[in-house]
Amino acid sequence: MQYIGFAPEEGALKGSRLQVKDIIDHISHVHITPDTPHLTVVQYARAVALLLLGGTMCPDSSGNLVSLLYLAKLEDIVAARNYSWGSAVLAFLYRELCNASEKGKAAIGGALQLVQIWAWSRIIPLCPGLGAPRVHMGPHQIDKPCAQEHHMVQYGTGFNPQLWRSICPLIFYAIVEMHHPERVLRQFGMMQNIPDQPDTRDMSLHKITRSNRMGTDWVLQHILYITRWQRRYDTVIQRQPISNRRDTDRGYWEWYNNITRHFVSSSTDRRVESGYQPGDAPMLQIVTLKGIAN
Repeated sequence: MQYIGFAPEEGALKGSRLQVKDIIDHISHVHITPDTPHLTVVQYARAVALLLLGGTMCPDSSGNLVSLLYLAKLEDIVAARNYSWGSAVLAFLYRELCNASEKGKAAIGGALQLVQIWAWSRIIPLCPGLGAPRVHMGPHQIDKPCAQEHHMVQYGTGFNPQLWRSICPLIFYAIVEMHHPERVLRQFGMMQNIPDQPDTRDMSLHKITRSNRMGTDWVLQHILYITRWQRRYDTVIQRQPISNRRDTDRGYWEWYNNITRHFVSSSTDRRVESGYQPGDAPMLQIVTLKGIAN
């Protein structure tokens, strides 16, 4: 393959998907030096990007295959940085979560590390235990640089965090998933109101897949949603900031209690002990790991 600099062995390709092992074997034998030809460097970069896209960011449920579909977006490796890969990752993950919830499904793809981080932040029983931080006070500690001696640079200052609150479609080839931050405003430190009913007109999008659609122009297919995506800066939701995570509009908790299942298990006799409850957000009722397992 001219894009990534090697031809897979016979049997390594499964349709339009390549085994992860073949990509890893290839890049592990390529040594980049100042004298390496530019074409080899670009091919190496494409192979690494392909592995990241198909193995970490948008992995399918196979566990060992990477779609070659991404190579079309990596032809110009410099221009590839202009794509909204983050929204593509979320679109792919949302669709995988939807598909995995169907009866009979036994596997799931997508960037599940994002789900894990979210669960650690929001579901108290799943939070990992944090011990006391280790402080190294060895004999050479005085020779180690201290934070006060360096100019600390905060990461992420070049991003637009307001876009996290944009009500817009997330698009990834055949996949279109709606982003609804207005339903979880407390996660953004804003006053939560009773959200509108979901727009069920977008449910038909779940029937659209890439199966048997090899020649489909997805830009033309999803032009209406692409237009909405291009106006994403105009749909950023803004609400009153809150200082307490439980601050909401009047009537919200009554509405929430009526439409929400408080316990994953069927047991209703659990009580939260009085006192401080550790976690990212206070919860009146929490489930135990045993309850989740049940």
